Amino acid sequence: MNNKKDNVNKLTAVLKLLLLFGIMIAIPVYLFVFQKDMMKSFKSLDDVTAFLNAHRSKTVLLYIGIQVAQIVISVIPGQFFQIGAGYLFGFPKTLVFSVIGAFIGTFISFYLAKILGRESIKVLFKNHKIDNYLDHLNSQKGYTIVFLIYLIPGFPKDIVGYIGGLSNMNFKAFVLFSLLGRTPAMSISILVGTLYYSKNYTALAVVITVVIVITGICILKRKKISEYIERLYKKVSK
Repeated sequence: MNNKKDNVNKLTAVLKLLLLFGIMIAIPVYLFVFQKDMMKSFKSLDDVTAFLNAHRSKTVLLYIGIQVAQIVISVIPGQFFQIGAGYLFGFPKTLVFSVIGAFIGTFISFYLAKILGRESIKVLFKNHKIDNYLDHLNSQKGYTIVFLIYLIPGFPKDIVGYIGGLSNMNFKAFVLFSLLGRTPAMSISILVGTLYYSKNYTALAVVITVVIVITGICILKRKKISEYIERLYKKVSK
């Protein structure tokens, strides 16, 4: 009886993991193989701006939806859309829309992994090392790593939401640190779009200079930043 129950649990676990991998891998592969023209249309900043302009009546919802899809599916170039939206909406509105989209996308990817993958991994890989690894991710250092991954521009980060869901991380703390890490990069992209299209090249140069300076300060003060994150973690994880 126990063997039959174990087999059912394993089959359920396999099906859940297949569904999760289908969302994470199969959908992006489908888009790249069978929707080449659509994906190519998102590789140019001018094309992205034209696309948003062509859907002005529903641009806000469309943009938030793209931000969500960019996180859940992880193949849509979010920065181009942030730059284009910065031109269309201006900085404050675009940042609000971007944070909303990032929150929803992170929520979906986190809980997809938690519902479909977390228990499945434990059923299929009954190993204390798996539990130790997942517990390690739920440490203060784990949240520091999450923050730094999201903070570093150009670093592949959208899959981190799935990793967070597979771990024992607290969603409230995870989404806080991921949004704190995302916001500077999103702000820069939006500002670039706002200033570039308004041909305010002097302000654009100032922004880029400030970004370089802040990046340097973050590298030099990384220990203090880590300590601050740990203190913040203790507050939000209570």
